[in-house]
Parts: sequence; structure tokens; C-alpha cells
Amino acid sequence: MTSPKPDHPHGTLSQTGVLLINLGTPDAPTAQALRPYLKQFLSNRRVVEIPRWVWWPILNGIILNTRPKKSAEKYAQIWMPEGSPLKVHTIRQTLLLREKLAARVESAPRVEYAMAIGNPSIAMMLAEMKKHGCDRILVLPLYPQYASSSTASAFDEVFAQLEKMRNMPALRTVKHYHDNPGYIAALAQNVRDYWNKTGKPDMLVISFHGVPRSTLDKGDPYYYECQKTGRLLAEALGLASGEHQICFQSRFGRAEWLRPYTAVTLEQLGQQKTRRVDVVCPGFVADCLETLEEIAMEGAMIFTQAGGQEFHYIPCLNERDDWIDALAGIALANLHGWLEPESAGGEHPEDRLAHSPRRPLEIDATDS
Repeated sequence: MTSPKPDHPHGTLSQTGVLLINLGTPDAPTAQALRPYLKQFLSNRRVVEIPRWVWWPILNGIILNTRPKKSAEKYAQIWMPEGSPLKVHTIRQTLLLREKLAARVESAPRVEYAMAIGNPSIAMMLAEMKKHGCDRILVLPLYPQYASSSTASAFDEVFAQLEKMRNMPALRTVKHYHDNPGYIAALAQNVRDYWNKTGKPDMLVISFHGVPRSTLDKGDPYYYECQKTGRLLAEALGLASGEHQICFQSRFGRAEWLRPYTAVTLEQLGQQKTRRVDVVCPGFVADCLETLEEIAMEGAMIFTQAGGQEFHYIPCLNERDDWIDALAGIALANLHGWLEPESAGGEHPEDRLAHSPRRPLEIDATDS
């Protein structure tokens, strides 16, 4: 049902907007904050695809009564003075992208961010962008590899909010950029910069977030996009096949997920007495719980307790200038035509007002 009130008043100055979307984070590292966050996340039909009648008793009767406290303890270990690392880095990336685009184009778009789970919500930020006259919006998820559970679920929420608008903005979406040259180059240079300070490892583990194996069988391209990103990164670094391993982390539940599992791989490398292992997580462009706690802490413990000697976690791209430059390039490629002034020659004045990205604030009712 559309809103009964005008959500885009006549005379509003038109703008182009870019909405970055990240997965999300709880508002605080407490069980009280984790419970609604986990409920929203695990209630998503794209995240958990098993029938509701099976899943609902498990979620509400077991998981939401036990997992919030455990998750809160993990978040507390990585929480920054400014807040959740994922949110802190996402805010910084948003500000840097805003500056980068303002320096590269005259009619710079409005750049905002939203979280698919938690705050600020997609609904909140779309409403905010509409209020500021954004009638052209590029939705750019911060997920380089497409997955139904991440990218598609974010798009679902965007489309659901548009259903409520009488005057919808024009919309473009970025599905993926797993093989974008700028993104790959930034990943590779990030690893090189780290190795220039610490030396090279015996094995580079390239770890992506896992998803259930069944999603691959159903047609989700995520596995293949991760494989391509990993291959391109290894090639850019000049690594031989025996010098790197692509694997998948964050398994949840008893079902089979994409293999090989990162935790099992690290244990095996430790058992083989591997001297040094480095782990990089290209699927995350901002450090978060899955990188700082699951890999840098738990992963290091698994490797060393199994017999490995030296473990290094290579931070995410975060606020690297080459990554922000690549992100700006991805945005501009998908904004083509929206930021360029349109020709007014031969058009009726009302046509120019309707389509110009800089139409006047008011329309004179007597104008003909």
C-alpha cells in the first residue's frame, strides 16, 4: 500500500544518490542487543531456507535463548571505542567515497549507507534520500560476490520499500564486482603491502564466508564467483597452486556447507607443521566479527594448537585509498548518464522541468 502523504513534494530539487549496503551489526555488544539482531537476520527466508514450521521452533525456542549471550561475548572482544568495527569502517568508507566522487564529477551524487540487518535500516535511509530529493538511486551492496542470502536479500528490502512509495525513484543495482580489476588490484596490493613489512608465508589461505552447499545446487553463483576472485588474487600475487588455498568459513548448523572449511584447513595445516600461514578474506571489504574474531583470534588458536608456528591475519581493505578509488569507479560505471546534464534544446519547458537533474524549486502555475 502506498503512503497517503506525498513522499516527494512537487518542487523538490532532484538529486542522484548512491546507497551503500552492508550486512549489519548489533547496536551494542550485549545479549539484549544481539537478540533482535539475530532474530531479524535468522528470520530472513533467503538466509535460512528450511520450512518455517521446522525452523521457527528451533529459532525461537533454542537459538534466540542461547546464542545472543555467546555472540555478545565475541562482539565484546572486537568492539571499538566508536562502536562495531563493521559500522565504523562502513561509515568511513561512505565519507571517503563521498569525497572521492565529489572530486571526480561536477554533479556529485549524495552517498549514504544502510545496514540490511540493524541500524540504520534500508527503509530509514531510502526515506532520508527521498526527503533530500534523490529520485535516482544506485544501490551498491558492499558484497563483491553475489549470494542470494546477502545481495538478493538486501535488494528484497529495497524493492519492498519502493512498493510503499507513490513516486518511486529510478533505481539501479550493482549485482557483483568479484572480478573488477580495481577491486582485484586493491586486494593484491593490500597483501603485498603486508608482506613487505612481515615477509611471505608458506601458505596464503583465501577465506570467504560460507553458505549451505544446497544453494550451489539451486543455482546460486556465489561459489564460482569466490573461486574466480581467489584465482585472480593468486595470479596477481604470482602464487603457485601449492602456495594458496581457497576455503569457506562461518559454517552454521549441521547441514553441509561449501567446502573446504577454513577451520578444518587451518587445523590440517597446523598438523602438517606448516611454519607460517597468512589468511586474507576478500569477501569482506570491512573488518568485522567474522574476520577479527573468527579468523584473527579463533583461526590463530586452531592453527597453533594443531602444531602450526606462525599465524597472520591480513586486514580487510577498509579505508585503503586504492579500494575507495575502485569503489568510486564501480559507482561511476553504474551511474553513467545520470550525472551528466541533459540537453534542453527543443524541449517544452515542462519536459525540461520533469527530466532535468537540476529542475527549479518551484513551478510557476501561470507559465505556459
